[in-house]
Amino acid sequence: MHNKRPLILVSNDDGYNFKGIQSLIKVARTMGDVFVVAPAIHQSGMSSAITFANPVRTRLVTSQQGFTVYLTNGTPADCVKLALSQLMDRLPDIVLAGINHGSNHGMNTLYSGTMGCVFEGTQRNIPSVAFSYCDHSPDADTARCEPIVEHVVKRVLEKGLPAGVCLNVNIPKMEEPFKGIKVTEGDMGRWLNDWVHGVDPTGGDYYWLTGKFEMADNGRHVTDYYWLEQGYVTVTPTRVDQTAMDMKQQISDLLL
Repeated sequence: MHNKRPLILVSNDDGYNFKGIQSLIKVARTMGDVFVVAPAIHQSGMSSAITFANPVRTRLVTSQQGFTVYLTNGTPADCVKLALSQLMDRLPDIVLAGINHGSNHGMNTLYSGTMGCVFEGTQRNIPSVAFSYCDHSPDADTARCEPIVEHVVKRVLEKGLPAGVCLNVNIPKMEEPFKGIKVTEGDMGRWLNDWVHGVDPTGGDYYWLTGKFEMADNGRHVTDYYWLEQGYVTVTPTRVDQTAMDMKQQISDLLL
């Protein structure tokens, strides 16, 4: 028999010292026993990258009743893989990632290390939720997100999630109260002018990733980016399986 309190695995991609994961841990500890495995350094943009050419090392930071913290030199996906297969005595009841400093709406889910964490949990049929706050600043007031985190985590712990589906929760940056929660689809817009070219002091070229996001909502008012701009928290159900099931016959007709 294991402890009746839920066991909650927490990770992120910004690193353990960021305010977002500390807010997430704060809320999670009110709901269950918390096991943290997080990157020791900033690992944003790592998507579901895994480490296989070098060893991944861990460092135990905290070990007390109901609260354990490990740091690793691995990617966000490494953190969750290690937790589930090596570090935890049993599988968690839920995997939480974030709170990311910066949005992970739409196309950003392809690159997000925060989403890489929850994809790992979803692969193991564990309810998994990613949280992101639309403020990239290291000093972002992620405490404003805590009531939303509490609401979503409580519901998912009570009801679970459909098999193969995780949640991508984005929280807008605004001073006034959030207008509500919208369940949305991801905005499949694109990044424009996403590289800035420069020349270093030795005369060598360099390129710095930047850019501006162009929304693809096209007036339908259904995507996460649109509703974030209107002041709503967005929740996008997201699948790990990227198979285009509705295209199987069309591709068969093309190739076979």
